[in-house]
Amino acid sequence: MAKIGLFDLEKHFAFYGAYHSNPVNVFIHMLFVWPILFTSLVILYFTPPLVDLSLPYSLIMNYGFFFTVIYAGFYVSLDVKAGSLAGFLCFLCWVFGSFLAHHLGFSLAWKVVLVAQLFCWTGQFIGHGVFEKRAPALLDNLAQAFLMAPFFVLLETLQMAFGYEPYPGFHEHVKAKVDAGIQEWKEKKQKKIS
Repeated sequence: MAKIGLFDLEKHFAFYGAYHSNPVNVFIHMLFVWPILFTSLVILYFTPPLVDLSLPYSLIMNYGFFFTVIYAGFYVSLDVKAGSLAGFLCFLCWVFGSFLAHHLGFSLAWKVVLVAQLFCWTGQFIGHGVFEKRAPALLDNLAQAFLMAPFFVLLETLQMAFGYEPYPGFHEHVKAKVDAGIQEWKEKKQKKIS
């Protein structure tokens, strides 16, 4: 069943999908979105603890943990099955990102993160410029683009690999909205040219 407002998965997926309709661009995002999340959590390891708890394996309840909880909770609220998998993956990224950050130390970790982020972002901008021929979603809605990107590529992967749908008719409804969004963008672009 479709949800409304902030928890309207169709709306979020259609917004993101309208900027990612080219298969090569989608594939590029599948390769680079989760590493961006992972490396962000690596650098967030060095933020101060929000709660002073002694956790094993150098885990710290810091901003990395806070964002992990936000992302995981939001994904579960959008779709329990795929959202639980996405939430689990977010927590794995936090745990392994924390472990890596602890062992690298700040002086090396920020360099590794910088290189990885530059590489991944460059790949995505090439995907948009060369293949999609449309600016990234983050230029129109930064928060939604950052929050939805990992879940979008996971849902795309689950749909391609297993035919997964959060509910019957989901992909059909989203495709209609994506097509309408792309058509609206093309019309606006044409008006600017003329």
